[in-house]
Amino acid sequence: MTTLSQTARTATPAPAPATAAETPQRPASRLRDHADGMAVASFILGLLGTLVLNLLLGPCALILGGLALARGTNRRGRALLGIALGAVDLLLLALLTTTDGTVSWHIGG
Repeated sequence: MTTLSQTARTATPAPAPATAAETPQRPASRLRDHADGMAVASFILGLLGTLVLNLLLGPCALILGGLALARGTNRRGRALLGIALGAVDLLLLALLTTTDGTVSWHIGG
């Protein structure tokens, strides 16, 4: 007959639950997280580029959207919208530049 003290000595303690900071992420999931961030950044830069600095923000949106798609983002729609908005930025700049005749443009008189 075993006593309670013998059972307690032979039983192995349950491992403590690991916190999010202690569990190492796999490299693939970190790359995918970065790709998701790139997709969102591409969308935001493309959206902002339609209003200001489209010569700078348009190409950035195109590049970030392409990188996000190449790295297998979960936010594929945002990456595609970022690419589309980046292209619209550059087309809008070309249209307004040909209208004004300068690289800097403004709306109004």
